[in-house]
Order: sequence, then structure tokens, then C-alpha cells
Amino acid sequence: MKSMRRGLHCGAAALALACSTTAWAQTAPDQASKPADESAAEMTSEPPAEPPPPAPLPTISEQIGAGKLILEVRARYETVDQTRTATLRDPADAFTVRTRLGWETAEWKGLKGLIEFEDVRQAGPEHYAVNVPGATTPPLNGADKARYPVVNDPDVTELNRAQLTWTPNAALQVTAGRQRILLDDQRFIGNVGWRQDEQTFDAVRADVALGRFKATYAYVTHINRILGELRDWDSDSHLFNATWSPAEALRLQGFVYALDFGNSAINSSITKGAKASGKTWLGLYQLAYNATWARQSDYHHNTPDFSLDYFGADLAATFDIYTAKVSYESLEGDGTRGFTTPLATVHAFNGWSDAFVSPGGNKSFVDGLEDLNVSLNVKPRFRATYFFNTDLVARYHAFDDQRTGADLGHEWDLQFTAAITTKLSVQLKYADFQRAKTVPIGTAAPPASRTKTWLTLEYKF
Repeated sequence: MKSMRRGLHCGAAALALACSTTAWAQTAPDQASKPADESAAEMTSEPPAEPPPPAPLPTISEQIGAGKLILEVRARYETVDQTRTATLRDPADAFTVRTRLGWETAEWKGLKGLIEFEDVRQAGPEHYAVNVPGATTPPLNGADKARYPVVNDPDVTELNRAQLTWTPNAALQVTAGRQRILLDDQRFIGNVGWRQDEQTFDAVRADVALGRFKATYAYVTHINRILGELRDWDSDSHLFNATWSPAEALRLQGFVYALDFGNSAINSSITKGAKASGKTWLGLYQLAYNATWARQSDYHHNTPDFSLDYFGADLAATFDIYTAKVSYESLEGDGTRGFTTPLATVHAFNGWSDAFVSPGGNKSFVDGLEDLNVSLNVKPRFRATYFFNTDLVARYHAFDDQRTGADLGHEWDLQFTAAITTKLSVQLKYADFQRAKTVPIGTAAPPASRTKTWLTLEYKF
């Protein structure tokens, strides 16, 4: 009996304890269910950490200092052996060194600046003449130099480029100042980069790019030509070029170049033209083509009335390391003047000997010129530590009189280029023009035969 009473007392006590525990748990559920971090935050009452402030934009002085150095040195030996005359009695030899030094800033609020100086010095005897191509006046470097053929690399030190470029967005870029202008393949507008003193332009230029459409307009006030400041041209010229590229196989272009030179009226003209070009694959061969037509006429009454046509076309096929190309150009002439391209990089066209020249200083022929040429370009895979990226070019030109159809002569051009380091390259180049021995009566006399050889070392920082 006593045992039963003890069990009842123990059970009552256990039930009372369980009930009291449940009541306590129901009266304080919030404190038991809160995470520890929330409770700690309520206890400390600290605000969340603020993000760090954005980095300050670079200043204009910092962006000038963050720019890049422009340093180029090109040493060249050139020899010219031209048919002797009573005046022209010796071959020409010229060893010159061109140095360019400048600075291009980093971008600041869409703006970039560039300044560059250029110096050309002879590094040996001055056994060559400097003169405007086609001129009958004494050489610019002295009448005694008339005994030598022309090598147009005079001693000069000048401001080559000084420009400010503004790029507000991806569709527009505006460049003002003394600048380099290269349009398309430089057939009409270029920098004559082959000569030591580069051709640059004092101009305001706008480039627009909207999808497949691109356009360039430039107003040019001065032409800094390859013969130094004394032979520069004052200019009131307009350059316009527009391109639409619907596909890789078709690129359409239209252009207008209105040239007005205050101190070289004979080179003033307006040229309007169109061009189609493109690339496509035919099996393992890549084919590239180009066809250009232009008409040139007098402009602002600077010259007598004239109207002359230009047509050019080429087809190239590339297979592996080989590219073969056939080209044809027709520059019309009327017996008084021929189609001219006074702002072009003309050395790249109608033969590297630069035999065909016109009064005023550019490549042309009074009867007009037809140039049919074929070339082979090979890029060997051979590579050594100090000898790589080799490039070989061989080209043959056959020249005819455009007005009469007479044979004027032919030319062989050969070129070898290789890299010694990533910044130093070497080039050996040769041109041999041989004029026709006789031409029919009524055909203008072709230029004199000549051979030229160049050896060039070029360093670019």
C-alpha cells in the first residue's frame, strides 16, 4: 500500500513538471526562435558598412604622361643608273637617315593628342640631285648636282604631325591639325611613305562608321610635300570617300577629290569615281578583285578645260604562301596633259623606277599611259631567331601609249623584305625600266631607261 502511494506521488510530480515546462516554452517562443546573428545585431545596433567611394577620374596631365613614345629610324642607301646625256653624266648614290620622334597621349574624355618631329640627313657625299619630278630648272640642292639623277630625299627638319583627335562615340571621330591621311589603297590620296620626308596634310577630318557604312571627309589647307617646306602646296581642297560593305565579296565605294592648289595650279583638278572590290573563296584559293573608274576635269578655272578618264582593275589568287596577281591601268591623256594623282602614293603604281612623271611633280604621261602588269608574291615559312617574316615580290610591267597604242617600254621590279627582330627590318629592292628603242611619229617620247637599287634598314620602337 505504501508502494502504491509512493508511485502516485511520483507520477503527480512528473506531470506537474512537464506542464510547467510546456507553459514556459509557450510564453517565450520569440527569444528561442531568433538566430544568433539577429539577436547580436539588435544588441549592438550598428549600421551596415558603406561601399568604398569610386576611384577619381585620371587628370589630363596623368593621361599625357600615360601616353606612348613614337621613335622610328630608317637608314637607306639608294643608287640610280640612268641613260647618260650631255648634262646627266654620272650615276647617283645617296645614303640618308630619317628619324622620327614624337609622343601620343592616352585618351582623356574622348580626346587624344599627338606630336611628331621628323629629320632627314645625308650620311655621305651628296652625289644626287633633288628636284621636282619633270622640272627643267636646276636641282634644288645646287646646279652642280645636275650631273646626277634625281633622288628626292633632301635634308629637312620639320614638324611632321601635330594633331588632336576627338572620339565622342563609336560612330564618329574628328581629327584636326597636321596629320597623315591614307584613303583606300592610296591610289588617289596617300602619304608617299616610300620617300624619307613623308607627305602630311594640314586638315580637319571626320570619319563616320555606321554598321556596314563608312565615310571620310577632309578639308585640307596645306600639303606638306616630300621636298621640304619650300615646295609645299597651299590648298583649298575637299576630300570625300564613302564605302558600303554588304558582304566580304562586295565592297562599293564612291569618291570625290576636289583639289585646288594656290601655288601649283597645274595640279588642280576634280576627280569623281567609283570602285567595287571584294574577296571570296574558290576551293583552296582565295580570290580578290578590284575595279575602279574615275573622271578628272578642271576645277575652279585653275587650268584650261580638260576631261580625262581613269580605269583600273586587278585579280589576285592566293594559295598557301603564294599570291599571283594581274593588273591593268589606263590613265587617259590628250597629248597635252595626262590623268594625274598629285596626292597619291604613286611609287606603288606604274613601276617602282618612277620613270613616268608629269610637269608639277607627279606620275603621269602627256599621251596617257596603259600599264599591264603581273606579279608573284611569296611568303616563305622559314623562320630563324634573327630572320623571319620574309616576303618576296616579283613584278613585270608592259607600258603602252594610251592615245596612240604604241609600245613605250617595260620594267622589272623585285623586292625582298625580312624581320631581324620584332622592331628591326631589312629590305632590298630593285627596279629596271627599259624604254622602247623607237616610237611612231606622233607619239610622245617615253622616259629614259634607268635602274634603281635600294637597301633599307628600319627600326620602329
